Amino acid sequence: MRPVLRLLPLPLCIALSLPAHADGDTPQNWALCPIGDAVPPFADAFRAPQGLNVAPTGQPEPTDIEGDMLSGTDTNPVFQGNVTMRRDNQFMGADQLTFDKEKGRYEADGSIRYQAAGLRVRAAHAEGDQTSDTHSMQDLQYQLLSRRGNGKAQSLNLAGDVGSLRETTYSTCPPQARQWELRARRIDIDTEKGMAVARGASLRVGKVPVLYMPWFMFPTDERRRTGLLFPSVSNSGRNGFDWKQPIYLNLAPDYDLTLSPRWMSKRGALLGGQFRYLVEDGKGTLDAVWMPQDDLRDRSRGQVNFEGFQNLTPSWQARANLNWISDPRYYEDFSNSIDGLSQATSYSAIGIYGRGRDWKAGITADHWQLADYTLTDRVLPYDRLPRAFVNWESGFGHLLRGGIDAEAVRFHHPVYAAGSRLDLRPWIAMPLEGDAWFLRPTLAYRYTGYTLDRALEQTLGSSSPTRGQSIFSVDTGLFFDRDTKVKGKDYLQTIEPRLFYLNVPYAEQADMPVFDTQPLTFSWNQLFRENRYSGADRQADANQLTLALSTRMIRQSDGFERFSASIGQIRYFKDSRVTLPNEPITEKGDSAWVTDVNYAPTDRWTFGASYQRDPKFKRTDLASVRARYLLPDDGVFNLSYRYRRTLLEQADVSFLYPLNPSWSLVGRGYYSLRDSKVLEALAGVQWDSCCVAMRLVARRYVHNRAGELSNALMFEIELKGLGSAGQDSRKALRRAILGYNRDDLYLVPPQTATGQSSPPDNANTTP
Repeated sequence: MRPVLRLLPLPLCIALSLPAHADGDTPQNWALCPIGDAVPPFADAFRAPQGLNVAPTGQPEPTDIEGDMLSGTDTNPVFQGNVTMRRDNQFMGADQLTFDKEKGRYEADGSIRYQAAGLRVRAAHAEGDQTSDTHSMQDLQYQLLSRRGNGKAQSLNLAGDVGSLRETTYSTCPPQARQWELRARRIDIDTEKGMAVARGASLRVGKVPVLYMPWFMFPTDERRRTGLLFPSVSNSGRNGFDWKQPIYLNLAPDYDLTLSPRWMSKRGALLGGQFRYLVEDGKGTLDAVWMPQDDLRDRSRGQVNFEGFQNLTPSWQARANLNWISDPRYYEDFSNSIDGLSQATSYSAIGIYGRGRDWKAGITADHWQLADYTLTDRVLPYDRLPRAFVNWESGFGHLLRGGIDAEAVRFHHPVYAAGSRLDLRPWIAMPLEGDAWFLRPTLAYRYTGYTLDRALEQTLGSSSPTRGQSIFSVDTGLFFDRDTKVKGKDYLQTIEPRLFYLNVPYAEQADMPVFDTQPLTFSWNQLFRENRYSGADRQADANQLTLALSTRMIRQSDGFERFSASIGQIRYFKDSRVTLPNEPITEKGDSAWVTDVNYAPTDRWTFGASYQRDPKFKRTDLASVRARYLLPDDGVFNLSYRYRRTLLEQADVSFLYPLNPSWSLVGRGYYSLRDSKVLEALAGVQWDSCCVAMRLVARRYVHNRAGELSNALMFEIELKGLGSAGQDSRKALRRAILGYNRDDLYLVPPQTATGQSSPPDNANTTP
């Protein structure tokens, strides 16, 4: 019985070998598949064996057979009626089975049923010789339990590790609706080598043959092997007809290489390659592309990227993400940027990072390269070559906590003079809290010193400016809650007042350079920060108090937040005099009000609004309104409006509208009211069935910072369980339509009260 188990999954390998990346990590949607199995489950498949052990002498594993009637002789028993044969985790059922104990042969007829892990089979006849390890089945129908694959085969013959299948089929569609099917006239398999040869293989969509291969070799297990991967075909206004054919080279068990020749009708040919390695405690990937001549740009083009890590000790790890491009238009021309605007810079970083119970540290270096031809090197952020940092904190007794944040950086820039910077921030805090309150006073001292290049020294008037400031803050709040009922449902209502006081004495900083510091976007998080700048080049002076109030309505049955609202404002007790060049001072008085409201009247409707109003100038600094409706059958409708004074005013509408369980419409309109220009327009139709999906999407979008528009027509056909052909339109739709995949609604990064993610405090930003 064991050789039968080894062979039966192999007819399906012809299907699995065609698309090398098949479905990747994208989950398949089988919701439209009818309930039922191509081969129904066998009720008696794994019942405890209770029959006669007929295993040949010397065979360690028993072969138990039972049936309604036993006849024949002791050496040649014949079992009839509801016959079952079990060995290890394998099961075979039949109407009649004859077993020759001396020769180790069996022959089974009538309603053959076979099941093992992940596989279920029906056949008309089965026979085998356990001594010579030969087995065969005729007129079999099978089903894979994990991949929904099923099919038929006229015969199966196995001799040891070599077997043969004739007239076999495979599909993930149900037998009564064969929307696609893979057929092969003959497959010869060598299970020891893990290879097979198919003859007369064809792929049919409906009844139409779309691919025929008279002969090809493919693997039968998960061992990596050299061969062709699934090609990528697309068409765009920038590149024309675009064909990429990956070639996989299995060089060794711990490293491999994929070559990707690519041809674009408007540009010419290029060669890409990806080298991967895996070592103990580490791995890495090297990608490279070289184009000897781009017909549109009249020059050679190229790109190199390396990404990897290596664990050095349990606490230390080396990481690298290195990038190089040949010219500033590379990403725009070759990224097939269906996901949005091409990036303006290329970023590289390498470093050694450590982390312990109370500390983290590292030594790193990073570099920026221009990737937008409309800009110059003057906009590039400063390189940090190198940067060393350490953050440590620990408790002192039951009440106190203290620590230090330290950073030393050497800056470099291709245009501007630079220098080095040391930033130290020791601190001590006394965090106190109870069930309904918290009080966190913190005292810190920040010292920042520089060693500047001569050119910068002449500009600023000092070669080693320094700054020292104390920073005192108190963060405190209360939590009030009560049980309440709304329309007969139990809710928990909270009211959460919060105060944050900050005092930082003024220190003159006009003689200090600006390497990596920018004003942070004013937002809800900014109400509770110690500094309104990123980076260490500026520490704002402050004497201010934040008053904030939040409330929530939480459904107690499942924790669903039905309503939330927050409002806050900073009261400046004196002018804040520290500024960046050309930045006005922050005057005494009140800041803009920051408000945020979210309301879900039903489980399908969600409304949200964010607003910032400056009472001093009686103007709106920010306004954002958003709405989402979850349609039946996984549909979604999104509508939003965003305004930020002097920067943007945009409207965005997107939807996935199911016409019926199979057909749906998709679309997006993203428009800049400030520029009177379409940023992205997308429209398409998609059809989904149990085992086939098709998407046709037209898209017009801004593809560079010059505002130039591109057009794209994306068509994708997906044979579920086998693979897809065409551009990955699903990736573009998931980016453009929030909720296109319902899981994405729970993967959105945390938002501030303005609806925008806050940048990190140590962001390395444009000078």
